[in-house]
Amino acid sequence: MKFLLFIFVGGVHLLSLNSGKAIYGNGNRQRTFQEIKEEIACYGDVAKAIINLAVYGKAQNRSYERLALLVDTVGPRPSGSKNLEKAIQIMHQNLQEDGLENVHLEPVKIPHWERGEESAVMLEPREHKMAILGLGSSIGTPPEGITAEVLVVTSFDELQRRAPEARGKIVVYNQPYSNYSRTVQYRVQGAVEAAKVGALASLIRSVASFSIYSPHTGIQEYQDGVPKIPTACITVEDAEMMSRMASRGNRIVIHLKMGARNYPDADSFNTVAEIIGSKYPEQVVLVSGHLDSWDVGQGAMDDGGGAFISWEALSLIKDLGLRPKRTLRLVLWTAEEQGGIGAFQYYQLHKANISNYSLVMESDLGTFLPSGLQFTGSEKARAIMEEIMNLLRPINITQVFEAGEGTDINFWIQAGVPEIEGGLEECHTLFGERGTLCVLEDATYHRHTPTTHLSRDV
Repeated sequence: MKFLLFIFVGGVHLLSLNSGKAIYGNGNRQRTFQEIKEEIACYGDVAKAIINLAVYGKAQNRSYERLALLVDTVGPRPSGSKNLEKAIQIMHQNLQEDGLENVHLEPVKIPHWERGEESAVMLEPREHKMAILGLGSSIGTPPEGITAEVLVVTSFDELQRRAPEARGKIVVYNQPYSNYSRTVQYRVQGAVEAAKVGALASLIRSVASFSIYSPHTGIQEYQDGVPKIPTACITVEDAEMMSRMASRGNRIVIHLKMGARNYPDADSFNTVAEIIGSKYPEQVVLVSGHLDSWDVGQGAMDDGGGAFISWEALSLIKDLGLRPKRTLRLVLWTAEEQGGIGAFQYYQLHKANISNYSLVMESDLGTFLPSGLQFTGSEKARAIMEEIMNLLRPINITQVFEAGEGTDINFWIQAGVPEIEGGLEECHTLFGERGTLCVLEDATYHRHTPTTHLSRDV
């Protein structure tokens, strides 16, 4: 499915509509919900045209084929790597050849971390070679590695209660999985919390609801004033096994060896392309995904799919000969996996013009079968979004769910800019009265109109 569906599937958090502000059309007359509903319905033919092109027409599978070519050609694209920079140059050329406007690269500085060789072997109560993946920005162990007894905990609270036992040990977190946003805190903060109580290293149960003996990686963060210790993820199976062993009173000893290294920041780029608005070119609707990935996979799902459906959004508009009134800007972020580094520098560069950003969007939760729209807001705002979702009734994607978040666009959210984030399955939006109308306009890829009025005119 193409980005058309992502836009409709985005989650929504309506800020100014939460307070029940009136929506106005031309002049100062308050518009009724029925008038808004009828106007939304007028976009049905436009929505069908985009659906037909994206799902059934010549654009069918185009974004998949584009993505497959990139990941097969380049492979993994970790921050600071030659592969990432090769991918950026390829995408820069692709966007130019696609006929998009103002295609350019915006330079940024990004972290450069490499995992090196890594291993973990349980020595007691039996010998067992463990699958591990070092976490981004982790330091390495000494060359000879670390051999130490293990303390297994299931939460930060338990770690604090057992702090005297942790000194000089390797802390293993066997935290239960609840949801990603809550459970990922153990991956991000696990090393710091273990170091605070004197641990030599930390091993974190992979943040996943399902495992086939597959460790996960991701970013972790150190804290000023707290010793840096090596940290890695282990499989769900090994974390559960050590938890069982510990509950029986077994002494567990692990030999951990990690060759991870942090290098000086590297030069990189955010990749930008546009369809310039016909009436309000200075006003921007931003769509985005990130090009970087971790080093242990091709990054096709995280976030090649999000980047390529974002590109596809502009391609669909161009192919249909549509010209939005506001500028539609594509940004392919660099170094998202390190905490939205490229996006933060983009925000710093452009925040002086923040009032010109009508809506920011990101796809970075996976490109799956779309099922609906995530939404948080007033009941009046929800009713509007339900009407917008009805435009997707031809492909049976009309549900309205709760909200989420997005790393690369959180800077804009915090500044009050309307936002949509997520993949085709789960997304998030924050926007006010103006943003509500922008979503209607942008989702249909047809008419971008002044902030308080929708027009059928090109």
